[in-house]
Amino acid sequence: MMQQYQNIKAENPDTILFFRLGDFYEMFFEDAKLASKELELTLTGRDCGQDERAPMCGVPYHSCEAYIARLVAKGYKVAICEQTEDPAKAKGLVRREVVRVVTPGTVIENSMLDEGKNNFLCVVAMFGNRAGLCFTDSSTGDMQVTELDDGDLAQRICNEIGRFNPSEVLLNPEAGHSKEITDFCKNKVNGVVSVQPDANFDEAKCSDLIRRHFHCTLKTLELEGKPNATVALGVALGYLYETQRTGLERIQGISLYSESQYMQLDLSTRRNLELIQTMRTKEKRGSLLWVLDKTRTAMGKRLIKFWIEQPLVSCARITQRLNAVDELFSEGIARAELGELMQGVFDMERLMTRVVYGSAGGRELKALSKSLEFLPRIKEILQNAKAGMLREIHTAIDPLEDVHDLIERAIVDEPPVSVREGGIIRKGYSEELDDIREDMTDSKSFIAKIEAQERERSGIKNLKVGYNRVFGYYIEVTKSNLSQVPPTYIRKQTLTNCERYITEELKQLEMRVLGAQERIVAMEYQLYEQVRKFVSDQLSRIQNTAQAVARLDVLCSFAQTAAINGYCRPEVNMESTVRIVEGRHPVVETMMKDVPFVPNDTLLDDDENRAAIITGPNMAGKSTYMRQTALIVLMAQIGCFVPAAAATVGITDSIFTRVGASDDLASGQSTFMVEMTEVAFILKNATRRSLLILDEIGRGTSTFDGMSIARAVLEYVADKKKLGAKTLFATHYHELTALEDELDGVKNYNIAVKKRGDDITFLRRIVRGGADDSYGIEVAKLAGVPDTVMARAKQILRQLEGEGTAAVRPVHTRKRKTPPPPEPEESGQMSFAPSAAENISRRLREVDVNTLTPIEALNILYELCRQAKE
Repeated sequence: MMQQYQNIKAENPDTILFFRLGDFYEMFFEDAKLASKELELTLTGRDCGQDERAPMCGVPYHSCEAYIARLVAKGYKVAICEQTEDPAKAKGLVRREVVRVVTPGTVIENSMLDEGKNNFLCVVAMFGNRAGLCFTDSSTGDMQVTELDDGDLAQRICNEIGRFNPSEVLLNPEAGHSKEITDFCKNKVNGVVSVQPDANFDEAKCSDLIRRHFHCTLKTLELEGKPNATVALGVALGYLYETQRTGLERIQGISLYSESQYMQLDLSTRRNLELIQTMRTKEKRGSLLWVLDKTRTAMGKRLIKFWIEQPLVSCARITQRLNAVDELFSEGIARAELGELMQGVFDMERLMTRVVYGSAGGRELKALSKSLEFLPRIKEILQNAKAGMLREIHTAIDPLEDVHDLIERAIVDEPPVSVREGGIIRKGYSEELDDIREDMTDSKSFIAKIEAQERERSGIKNLKVGYNRVFGYYIEVTKSNLSQVPPTYIRKQTLTNCERYITEELKQLEMRVLGAQERIVAMEYQLYEQVRKFVSDQLSRIQNTAQAVARLDVLCSFAQTAAINGYCRPEVNMESTVRIVEGRHPVVETMMKDVPFVPNDTLLDDDENRAAIITGPNMAGKSTYMRQTALIVLMAQIGCFVPAAAATVGITDSIFTRVGASDDLASGQSTFMVEMTEVAFILKNATRRSLLILDEIGRGTSTFDGMSIARAVLEYVADKKKLGAKTLFATHYHELTALEDELDGVKNYNIAVKKRGDDITFLRRIVRGGADDSYGIEVAKLAGVPDTVMARAKQILRQLEGEGTAAVRPVHTRKRKTPPPPEPEESGQMSFAPSAAENISRRLREVDVNTLTPIEALNILYELCRQAKE
């Protein structure tokens, strides 16, 4: 047996081998030491013909999933080695084979998966300036394939990996040599990364495997002319055949996509906008997904996450979704009933995976059957739907009455866990099985008859007929009645207070009863396999229905969220304008239970309102305002209603954000270096149809360096000849507000604040004009900085204000001169130090006389007089 173990282990060297021995999976040698440590198991030993006992530990086979899940979560691969022949019929050593290798990216067990997340395996095939990527989820049969070329290839590969967040990544050697890709996978993705041999990425080999698996040509799959995508797909299939061994018919097709089909969201943007999880706690609560997810099914939970991470750029497809949401929004009663019906639908996609792989038990089939009960009524409700997408869903839903009827006729209401011990097939399903069961019933009555007959014949009143697994059927007689035992009885066993006997008649009955029981178990398993095979053959019908239910679930979720939170339908078009009336941040508004959210308007276009400079103190709401604008645009393009009184959204091809301070110690990058790297990526990849959210550019370095960088970036993004993207630009460099008068398309906005002495009140309202102060000291006071520190800060501030900017210069490590103004013929820009008259003129333009109180008017007048004297 140990030789058998060593041979199998040699074929699976990079795995932990679970070797089946009876009711346990055993591990030996180094595997045992490793598993003992990782799983906290007792390490024992076993004689194996060597000088020392082999280290050994094991886990019960019926509870192995929990142990495998712990090992896989830590990045290990587990090879499952089963007995592949009946020990009772085996001659000599029982044959054993590895039936499956469980890796992080190939898990299909529900107990090891999060129902709301896909579990993707990723393959990257990178050759020169082109790459193919394949993302496959074995638990659902989903397979996404794309091909990338030119541009910043490594960064684009990282963005795709970050979007799917795979639990396992396979790289070809060239991709494995890319420090950017490997560092990203190690530091940003929670999956296991491995570099596969170059021989696996042979195009001819991969193409042949794809044709054999899908039974069609590359042209049919739209892979012709896409060699890198073909290789990535072929390697993924090969890896699944190597690890899964069976059930690969679950993967019936692929979804070939291109980056241009979806809005581009890099990893930094997804993180900053907190689409799926929060930045700080990594939890769903507090994210956009948390607000929008009112789904009732596991399939819907996975799909809504997918939609949020992949906003559309097709106006027609977005309008399709919006029309469906609009109809469900209006039909509240139908929406509520659909929600109740879908509440009873189990995870049909993953149930079918277990059915196809042959690992589903009676309980999985019953769960599938219960799900199918609700389909006819769901289809009936959608019968009169007007929206095109709802009509498509109605057509795609197959009631599957034949599948439901078969399972209900064949499987008992409460099936046992095991399918090999009988008790799973319902009475009345098979006449032959019922006949054998009747024999069993007759045998039991015959046993009772024998017992009564022997009592009468022997005169022993307490004689009884019993059974155990060792001796079979027997007649038991107490010691006090031994003298009455007939001579035809054959002694079988002696106990303390009785003797056990057998008779020829009892032996014949035993053979009949036990033979019937074995036949029943064997026949039930055979009948069960026939039912499972029939259900497995309906994979396409059930898969299409599951996907249709998932889409309906997400659309109902969008409609339900809109109804609860008072969202409006956005107008989505191909123009370049984003106009939002009384927009709100969907997450902040939901989190603020007792305080009303202050809505704000937004106007961005590619003409007079390309860039908005937003000034104001910290904590006043600048970041919330900018993020809510990005989220409203994103929500509109996933086909969802938005938190606003009205909204018009021109198709945006990408959203980029540079928000917050963060370093990357793992790769040795400082906060400022991270900021500049993100800015560089944005400037290289943004287009005129992009939306940029830039918060506090240049704050990680000295004042003049930071201000210079911030101004240069703003000039670049606002210039139509260079970029001209729609931009929200928050800054504390108030000098930049002068750009409104110097550059076309730049407008100043600020967060309104009320100040009373040393106290300030944030009004959360975005108003035209630049802020006159950062209120940094007042904010520090709100944060709880000690009074002594605050008093000293005010003294220093008065000194600096009196001395001007020259007082700041000694703080820096090197002396700087004020940057010379740009050449007039290049841009016509003015100096950073405007005259007093210009300051007064600008301040007057910023004043809204309709909202001033008398005391505020006097304060402004006093301020203007002081500036005039200076």
